[in-house]
Amino acid sequence: MAGAAPEPASGRRPSALSAMRYPVFRRVWFASASANFGGMIQSVGAAWLMTSIARSADMVALVQASVALPVMLFSLVAGAMADNHDRRRMMLGAQVFMLLVSVALALCAWLGLVTPWLLLLFTFLIGCGAAFNAPAWQASVGDMVPRYELPGAVAFNSMGFNIARSVGPALGGAVVAAAGASAAFATNPVSYVPRIVVLARWRPEREPRNLPREALGGAMAAGVRYVAMSPVIRTVLGRAFVFGAGASAAMALMPLVARDLVAGGPLTYGLLLGAFGVGAIGGAMGSARLRWTLSTEGLVRWACIAFALAAAIVAVSSVLALAMVGLFLGGASWVLALSTFNVTVQLSTPRWVVARALSLYQMSAFGGIALGSWLWGRVADQADVRVALGGAAVVMVACALMGLRFPLAKLTELNLDPLRRWHEPATAVPVQPRTGPVVITIEYVIREADVREFLAAMAERRRIRRRDGARNWRILRDLADPELWIERYETPTWLDYLRHNNRLTQDDANIPAQLRALHRGPEGPRVRRMIERQTSDLHSVPVSGPQSLTEPVADSIRPS
Repeated sequence: MAGAAPEPASGRRPSALSAMRYPVFRRVWFASASANFGGMIQSVGAAWLMTSIARSADMVALVQASVALPVMLFSLVAGAMADNHDRRRMMLGAQVFMLLVSVALALCAWLGLVTPWLLLLFTFLIGCGAAFNAPAWQASVGDMVPRYELPGAVAFNSMGFNIARSVGPALGGAVVAAAGASAAFATNPVSYVPRIVVLARWRPEREPRNLPREALGGAMAAGVRYVAMSPVIRTVLGRAFVFGAGASAAMALMPLVARDLVAGGPLTYGLLLGAFGVGAIGGAMGSARLRWTLSTEGLVRWACIAFALAAAIVAVSSVLALAMVGLFLGGASWVLALSTFNVTVQLSTPRWVVARALSLYQMSAFGGIALGSWLWGRVADQADVRVALGGAAVVMVACALMGLRFPLAKLTELNLDPLRRWHEPATAVPVQPRTGPVVITIEYVIREADVREFLAAMAERRRIRRRDGARNWRILRDLADPELWIERYETPTWLDYLRHNNRLTQDDANIPAQLRALHRGPEGPRVRRMIERQTSDLHSVPVSGPQSLTEPVADSIRPS
């Protein structure tokens, strides 16, 4: 597995290219590059066909929105599935689905059956396939390369996409100009074949699963709860949404820039997309050096400012070369910001929930892109393309200024491996996975002089407990014995209690250690695990069944 790779030599700086030393990553990357080329050629055909069959600017912008919207709608479901099922199979299924939809689109275009809304439906369905593929693919990168190579691998993935963006649109423009949009659509199905073959042959190692898979609804809720209780990830999501809303103008309005501002055709559109892609390649190649030079917040802040400048350049340009310069700058800014957001999420999230965290990040970024695509299309339709690009520049400046109040955390190397010190306790009362609710109390003896430090540690303990699934967390102080403090929380079932304790990471371990050091009792803090019962349930309480007997569980009776 990737995690078994040796750490880098002291002082060595991993680069974007160093991730290609790992065979699995290299094979999947080249196969993905093929699919990216086909996708870009298809995107050019779809966008240009829409300019031919629809006359309103907002319909043209909706092509971009129809691809981004499924990511916002379905990413969390996809992330929950990717964390609980075979990621390789998920990616295979998504690729086959997109291949079939692309074949159907090519046939409809060849038969002349495509209408504006039918075209949006097909691009929406392709976006659905991408939405289910992306969390599994991005989470799998951490299984292909060591953790210290992850920032470079993410940037290299972005570079791979943007290599296709730099060349694919020009090819797509040439194909559309020579043979029409149907020929561009016919190219896309073929491009999925290499990725399907590579994924079918890949056999990743699987870590043993100690607990049953989570139900889909519970897994989604756990992902949302984890992100909601993680301030670092929340900040990334907010900034990514604003960045996506502003940056979407460049992609959504590019067909109109080509047609109206620089008076070109499909080949001009391809050249503009190519300039954006070349800039993104430059940004990816320079990202490793910039990460060593700038802080995480500094990198994103300068990327936002640079994108605002790029949008302003394109807005005032009527010359193709100047517009390409602006889009080159925009492409570099795009990949620097989004890859930094992605890496920050991955390095701040343990493996058990990483796909869900990435899916929520994608929902934020692509939700901003979808909203921005619609918004800037409406502004361009009601006012002018230049006004829309100017508004996007203002939003990007606002995103940079957000860093003054909500800065991104530094990319520190956290140890988010499972702690693996906790083992399922034996019980005197028989319990099953669905037994519950379970009430847990932990008793501490704390000297008066240590109360302030204890409460500060408990504030972080509360966040970790709630993040990992605890409910109704409380800290109580005994009125008769002022040194006695009780931590209390609940889980819906015994299985949820087991999941909760298995989610503790190595980085979390300092809080329990700090609390044990503050405890002044003759033994460690006393833990009581209790099953909540109603008086009406007394006759149904099991009196026998499978059990292991080393530590008792009290049965708490509560009047109904």
